[in-house]
Amino acid sequence: MSGIESAHEGLPRTELAGSGIGRVTMGYPAADIVAGEAARQGARRVFLLAGRHLAEQTGEITRIRDALAWRHVATHCGIRPHAPKADIVIATRAARDAGADMVVAVGGGSVIDAAKILILALRHGVDDLEGLDRLKVHYDEQGRIADAGLAAPDIPLVAVPATLSGGEFNTLAGAKDEALSQKHGFRHAGMAPVCVVLDPAITLHTPEWLFLSTGVRAIDHAVETLTSPFSNDYCDGLAESALRLLGEGLVRVKDRPGDLAARLRCQIGVWQSMTALAGGIPMGASHAIGHALGAVAGVPHGHTSCVMAPAVQLWNGATVAAAHQRIARALDAGDRPVPQVLDRLILRLGMPRTLAEVGVGPDLYARIAEKTLHDIWGRTNARALNGPDDVLAILRLAEDGSAWEGA
Repeated sequence: MSGIESAHEGLPRTELAGSGIGRVTMGYPAADIVAGEAARQGARRVFLLAGRHLAEQTGEITRIRDALAWRHVATHCGIRPHAPKADIVIATRAARDAGADMVVAVGGGSVIDAAKILILALRHGVDDLEGLDRLKVHYDEQGRIADAGLAAPDIPLVAVPATLSGGEFNTLAGAKDEALSQKHGFRHAGMAPVCVVLDPAITLHTPEWLFLSTGVRAIDHAVETLTSPFSNDYCDGLAESALRLLGEGLVRVKDRPGDLAARLRCQIGVWQSMTALAGGIPMGASHAIGHALGAVAGVPHGHTSCVMAPAVQLWNGATVAAAHQRIARALDAGDRPVPQVLDRLILRLGMPRTLAEVGVGPDLYARIAEKTLHDIWGRTNARALNGPDDVLAILRLAEDGSAWEGA
């Protein structure tokens, strides 16, 4: 061993992938930023992929379309929750038919994930489900994404999030295979938006349950970063900051829905909470079980974290004691147990806290356990999941709320 190698022996070693995002704007009107970015990119045929509620029940999409003026070529709605692959194929065809040279995604996590996959699908001439499946990620034996050598998307994406899901800060996107009731991942560095527009006014139209529950999911990103054995000081510091921003901001939004400063505080917290995940730090059992809950039972992303985050941390227990101390401090909870802290925060926000509340009964547990163990993050929890019995134990903790008595 050389002197240099010897000096570095024992140091923690982590490599983070860059997010590739061109820029992030905070607090500016979305229509102005989108129009300016289209001009900057030299786009002449801008395709809007929008959430149906925003397009049909608010004036936000009209404002963006009017600001784009002659550059706007088409608007497409119809991406359902969990971004079913069939919906993405239909949207890809629509963008191709429109001759799109830029895509703007305005909506929740499913819309933004669909847009990221769409620009990759356009680059590879996808026209059906079989073609889309050829682009999904594959993993090596260590659970790392294998390089498939795919060509990069060749048209820019602008993301305007309406929820706190955080997909705009990640080059990994998920889409639901309806036939298999399973989420599949898609990833390419070129899927990163050239611009992310954090406009809190857009989120005023988001249903309260969706905004707050996806905020809990962002808290779950930060919690599973801090409890991850693969994290590092840089990511942990951002995760702690995210918890402070989100813990305060979500309660303020709950009490005063029109508080745009609190909403922007939450959006910035989401950005910080996503840094580790976007850089390649794996999440844990809450996310893995959450994917299974969404695929098997259609539970919304945010609600999966509301139900599973406290249960997973209760199950992790002493394995993550030091991390739990940091989490409790960041949430201004003193020495209270983290499972209880999370549960009480979720209760304060009026979100569901048990599997029973989201319509998931014991008859589905075996399927959920199976899907969890096949999920990439089912292999990277702080306390290893050694088989279906471990997953079933966590599900039972989240079953009816009785686990929180005295916790």
